[in-house]
Amino acid sequence: MTDTIFVLNGPNLNLLGTREPRIYGNQTLADIEANLQQRAKGLRLNLDFRQSNHEGVLVDWLNEALAKASAVIINAGAYAHSSIALRDAVAALPIPVIEVHLTNIYAREGFRRQSLLGQVARGSILGLGPLGYVLALDAAAHLCKGAGAGQAKSQIQ
Repeated sequence: MTDTIFVLNGPNLNLLGTREPRIYGNQTLADIEANLQQRAKGLRLNLDFRQSNHEGVLVDWLNEALAKASAVIINAGAYAHSSIALRDAVAALPIPVIEVHLTNIYAREGFRRQSLLGQVARGSILGLGPLGYVLALDAAAHLCKGAGAGQAKSQIQ
């Protein structure tokens, strides 16, 4: 087992801080990463923080996580609501995957109220803004401590 957590970010998250700040807030993705890196250091974890606007790249990174990560935190953005490929890649992982949304998807437009990833992720954190990433990191650390992610999963269910 590795002590690395993949943090994967999907389309348009590179625009945080300028994209619809009344909905998504003023923090940039770089701000979120810096905050998470600091928290990860305190947890003695390594973060591999990435962003792509391309669905296939996100699938490739999820596949890569199988060999290189002990957990995944993913904010797939709009792909959470539409990508069967991402859903299948998450479902294939034996490690914990925690979905994050900055906004409460259930309080948004109808097409955003379903998450294909949420159906197969270990858990979802939504509506708490950037704090959701921190909570997801804490949850990932908890799930990965001890004998490994598989054992932690069976103990909590």
